[in-house]
Amino acid sequence: RFSLLLLTLEEYYFEQHTANHIQHKGSPSERKIRGSLKICSKSVIFEPDAISQPIIKIPLRDCIKIGKHGENGASRHFAKAKSGGISLICSQVYFIKEHNIVAPYKIERGEMEYVFELDVSGKVEDVLENLLQLHRASCLDKLGDQTAMITAILQSRLARTSFDKNRFQSVSEKLHMECKAEMVTPLVTNPGHVCITDTNLYFQPLNGHPKPVVQITLQDIRRIYKRRHGLMPLGLEVFCTEDDLCSDIYLKFCEPRDRDDLYHCIAASLERHVAEHTAESYMLQWQRGLISNYRYLLHLNSLADRSCSDLSQYPVFPWVIRDYHSSALDLSNPGTFQDLSKPVGALNKERLERLLTRYQEMPEPKFMYGSHYSSPGYVLFYLVRIAPEYMLCLQNGRFDHADRMFNSIAETWKNCLDGATDFKELIPEFYGDDVSFLVNSLKLDLGKRQGGKMVDDVELPPWASSPEDFLQKSKDALESSYVSEHLHEWIDLIFGYKQKGSGAVGAHNVFHPLTYEGGVDLNSIEDPDEKVAMLTQILEFGQTPKQLFVTPHPQRITTKLKSLSQTSSHNASMADSPGEESFEDLTEESKTLAWTNITKLQLHEQYKIHREAVTGIAVSCNGSSVFTTSQDSTLKMFSKESKMLQRSISFSNMALSSCLLLPGDATVISSSWDNNVYFYSIAFGRHQDTLMGHDDAVSKICWHDNRLYSASWDSTVKVWSAIPAETPSTRRQRFHLLAELEHDVGVDTISLNAASTLLVSGTKEGTVSIWDLTAATMLHQIPCHSGTVCDAAFSPDSRHVLSTGEDGRLNVIDVQTGMLISSLPSEEPQRCFIWDGNSVLSGSQSGELLVWDLLGAKLSERIQGHTGAVTCIWMNEQCSSIITGGDDRQLMFWKLQY
Repeated sequence: RFSLLLLTLEEYYFEQHTANHIQHKGSPSERKIRGSLKICSKSVIFEPDAISQPIIKIPLRDCIKIGKHGENGASRHFAKAKSGGISLICSQVYFIKEHNIVAPYKIERGEMEYVFELDVSGKVEDVLENLLQLHRASCLDKLGDQTAMITAILQSRLARTSFDKNRFQSVSEKLHMECKAEMVTPLVTNPGHVCITDTNLYFQPLNGHPKPVVQITLQDIRRIYKRRHGLMPLGLEVFCTEDDLCSDIYLKFCEPRDRDDLYHCIAASLERHVAEHTAESYMLQWQRGLISNYRYLLHLNSLADRSCSDLSQYPVFPWVIRDYHSSALDLSNPGTFQDLSKPVGALNKERLERLLTRYQEMPEPKFMYGSHYSSPGYVLFYLVRIAPEYMLCLQNGRFDHADRMFNSIAETWKNCLDGATDFKELIPEFYGDDVSFLVNSLKLDLGKRQGGKMVDDVELPPWASSPEDFLQKSKDALESSYVSEHLHEWIDLIFGYKQKGSGAVGAHNVFHPLTYEGGVDLNSIEDPDEKVAMLTQILEFGQTPKQLFVTPHPQRITTKLKSLSQTSSHNASMADSPGEESFEDLTEESKTLAWTNITKLQLHEQYKIHREAVTGIAVSCNGSSVFTTSQDSTLKMFSKESKMLQRSISFSNMALSSCLLLPGDATVISSSWDNNVYFYSIAFGRHQDTLMGHDDAVSKICWHDNRLYSASWDSTVKVWSAIPAETPSTRRQRFHLLAELEHDVGVDTISLNAASTLLVSGTKEGTVSIWDLTAATMLHQIPCHSGTVCDAAFSPDSRHVLSTGEDGRLNVIDVQTGMLISSLPSEEPQRCFIWDGNSVLSGSQSGELLVWDLLGAKLSERIQGHTGAVTCIWMNEQCSSIITGGDDRQLMFWKLQY
């Protein structure tokens, strides 16, 4: 029945001894009650063996005298006595769990004596000496002095002990590291020694509770996270499952270095360890609908150091429903949902005005809300029915007043909307499967409300027929279209750019400075009383999650795009591009199947038709003719059917950089390092026209709807309109310059989105720019590579841009916000690629083809290819045929194996 929750916050349990509680010693009614005596840093606890008897807790600060009980029954001071039991004369005692029933503690006051007789009499002196030392610490006037003395006692005990190597699972285990640490569970930290070997992670509590050693096999570990504890980087959480909310162990260290060393020891020894995903990689999965709103919020909470093992940083979830009175819940009605762009404190306009008036009159540091949206008290408010002992621990043995308990969903929402100091959000249990927190299945006596009604099960809204129905409808609401379209606004408030700074002020989202990471440096506080008070406030008042995003969070991709009146011009222009459901089913199925099997790519044929590196590939609609450009300055036409070179054309003595076929397969265009763009008529077999459009090498060209887009090392991208020839006999085309997109340095690559309303460019200095072609304006400029941008392209739905660079990174950028949402490192530059928005096939500097899973943030496959860098890559519309060109002058034809 004993639990560390019987201790006060920040109290330690040191040791236990088998003992008898002697009642009425020396009298005819003397009685011995068998049990164990627990010595704790601030109290003595006696746990009887018989569950009908209450646990006795005697706070050391309430002890008047501690000594040895004499033969004649009179208490004597320990120093003068030589035998007998331990006597504690005290003024206050707590009685807990009588008949093993969880209920508020009973308190007895007045001077009284408690005598305990240890089984091993030789230990009496040692136990008394420890008790007297701890009693002196408890009686110190200043809280800081008490904490310092108890900490010194704890550190002394830890220093005199070490991990018991006999606890190793095998005699052949090799020790890698050992240090002091504390195991963290809600409201409790338990000191001991942590030890890691080549096969196991161990934690041995100093007190042997709840068991002598906790052992975790390293190969069972799936996730490890560094955590902050008390706003300091001291925590480490270990999971042996992929998705479970609760970890297998949460450790808090004395020094960040110990934490980091253990983290690296674990990570280095794991074969199946899942590397920590970034918030951006989860964002990409969420945006594309591969993880639910619920799962995404869990991931963000975890990355922001929220843990179910730490009530001061419990996962935080939003209120999404505002209708708790209707008989039916209409999830198609926007009025059913709360405004996710506002913090809870700003939902009520009248209350917000009062808070703003106070805020404006407040001296620095200013804050709008005096209480937080997540704290241990708020978490246990929701969980009291399944975690009553936690509530009793937090509130010194008492439940809250019956009328302030979690009685009704509707009442709780109303208080959050109207209450002067209530701004709390929800916890993940509201969107889970376990209804226990809503039902008083333990039949707890939680008190009687005004009006005489006992606190029992939580009262549900009229639209919920049962607790199970309530959770299911809450889950449906969280995953609804409305919430999916607006959840990013709530993420901005809790984890993003509106969490602090000017963004928070503008969003009316400012909390007390102590709730923020970096709000106070505990190590710089010299006054021990002030330091303890500050830490207590941090742990109990509430902590804002670690900030994950500093720019606006992108919206989730939905099949229904917003209209022009609701969105910016570039977002509206994307509505013209093919949506997720606009392709023909057969084409979509074939593409999906092809990308699913992209790792099974096999080389079919290869040819060497150039004298230098291949730089561009274009293929006729029927796939029979392949056109290539090269640094050897030639454009070549190769027949796939006859497997022979049919034509070789040279326009100048300088390298050609790219090529494309115009619609109708009658003309091929090539760009050149001699600053020109050349037009070649396939039908007539002759050079048809030259566009002298730039002052330096033309690096890349694109074509759409009679418009030519040319990128150049002269720092421009130019948009040209082709004016048709006046008569069929006129060979030359005229070009009118429509726009000039200026850059700071040379442009190496460009690409269009599906509707040709957006253009992405990549420069020699690593900057990726996104342009709105309808207005010829730059939307975003993202310096995301160190070195030249090798290639860049839009996803099929135009929502993301992928870029590769000389720095080896694959970067995913959200088009709407310009946010870099994912960055994968590779061992070498990826010179070119194709992608479907989720998977990437890239050509590397060494000649390999690499398959990347962007959503899993990992490399899936390596395919041997060229002997030099892969310089260009082409895929047909059905995604079934792929051609690559390389520095090794080879042209390789690849087939997918199903």
